[in-house]
Amino acid sequence: MNASDFPHLHAYLGPADADEDTEPSPSLDPTTLVATLRRIGTGAAADGQPWPERHQLPSRCMALADADCALAGLRVVQEVLLAAERTRQNGAPEEYVGDRVMEGLMLACLALCTQASTRLQPQL
Repeated sequence: MNASDFPHLHAYLGPADADEDTEPSPSLDPTTLVATLRRIGTGAAADGQPWPERHQLPSRCMALADADCALAGLRVVQEVLLAAERTRQNGAPEEYVGDRVMEGLMLACLALCTQASTRLQPQL
C-alpha cells in the first residue's frame, strides 16, 4: 500500500496557536455569580457558604441550606410585592404592575414557603 502524500487531518503537534505566548487562565474568582451559583447548587446556603452547623448529617445540611435559599428568595419576592402594592396605593396608575403580576408574586411566595417548610421537615 502506498503512503499518502498528505498529512493526517488531526493535529499531531498541538493547537494551531501553540507558538503564541498564551497566558494561563486566571483562577475562578469565588465571588462571581457563576461560582456562587455553583456553590449554592452543591449545598451552600443563601450566602454561598456551606451550612455552618458541623454536627448535622450531610443530607440535613443540604436540606437546611435549601431552606435558607428558599427563605432568602421569599424575602426578595415579598419586598417586590410590597413595593408593587405601595405603588398601586400611592403611585401613578401607569406605574402599577397589574393584577396578574401581583398574583404571580403571591404564587411565588406560596411556592417558596412550601419549599422551605418541606426542606425543614425531618427526614425519617
